[in-house]
Amino acid sequence: MPESLHALRHALAAILVALTACGGAVEEPPAEEGGEVVVVESAPALPPDAPLPSGAEARSLLGQPLTRPALPNLVRAQRESELEASETALARNPGSADALIWVGRRQAYLGRYQQALQTFRRGFEVHSDDPRFLRHSGHRLITLRRLNEAVSDLARASDMIRGREDQVEPDGLPNARGIPTSTLQFNIWYHLGLAHYFLGDFEAALEAYRECLAVSKNPDALVATSHWLYTILRRLGRDAEAAQVLIPITENLDIIENQAYHDLLLMYKGLKTPEDLIGPALAEASASGPATAYGVGAWYLYNGDEEQAFEVFRSILANGDQWASFGYIGAEAEFWRSRTMP
Repeated sequence: MPESLHALRHALAAILVALTACGGAVEEPPAEEGGEVVVVESAPALPPDAPLPSGAEARSLLGQPLTRPALPNLVRAQRESELEASETALARNPGSADALIWVGRRQAYLGRYQQALQTFRRGFEVHSDDPRFLRHSGHRLITLRRLNEAVSDLARASDMIRGREDQVEPDGLPNARGIPTSTLQFNIWYHLGLAHYFLGDFEAALEAYRECLAVSKNPDALVATSHWLYTILRRLGRDAEAAQVLIPITENLDIIENQAYHDLLLMYKGLKTPEDLIGPALAEASASGPATAYGVGAWYLYNGDEEQAFEVFRSILANGDQWASFGYIGAEAEFWRSRTMP
């Protein structure tokens, strides 16, 4: 796609985002599947940007203050030590973009999301040619429910990476094998797709995840991207295209960390049932639990069982400690866009 068309696309996206933020009704273009027209409802206005109470990091899409989750003592102590080491490294080399990024990432791992966002924004002011700062600020803007700003930062990052060679992104919280499974370009497209999805702009989310699929070079990246592609296509009523997404998904994929998305895709193929997944998911203490539960809830939703879907979403929100997880934000967004409260 020519650069001029990319610029036009993002200009139009910015207009749509601005209208949505003001509570305007943005009519999505209809999607056709088998002669049916599917209209996606635009998102309502975001909660007012009222001052946060003491100790709160953000305000939920439903207007509730979100406080920093407590960490087990040993985990907190280790992450504080890692942050201190990152700050020391930055003090020794204050001009290092890498060192500054690690400070922001370590702040976020401690739940200091506002502080991390400021670190990434400060970094982009100095390193304005480095899309990594926008990638990370976009991620944390999603965490903070500032979805319109997340779209802006991540769309800008997506323009910056065009024509550049992709690079593996090191893990701050390594998986069991110590093998990074994502790249810079993957994370930019992945999080841009999420921000659009949570806003209810499924067409824009689909475009982002198409791009994400092109840079999904290992099984973990493949299943993460394929889950969202399948979900979006089903919600747009494009079931035949969604079925094509499942073709490369097999039971014997070598998954390192994205088991939740793999299990969901196997459920979409009929190899697992919702009952196989939902009980363990709601009992899971990590972020993968809400991810699995949200996928099951969304499956109920686009298969016509709205009551069961919202019961699952309600169960996800019952565990407030997981509010930074994408599954939790997804459940929040469903109530927010439906104009109902859990």
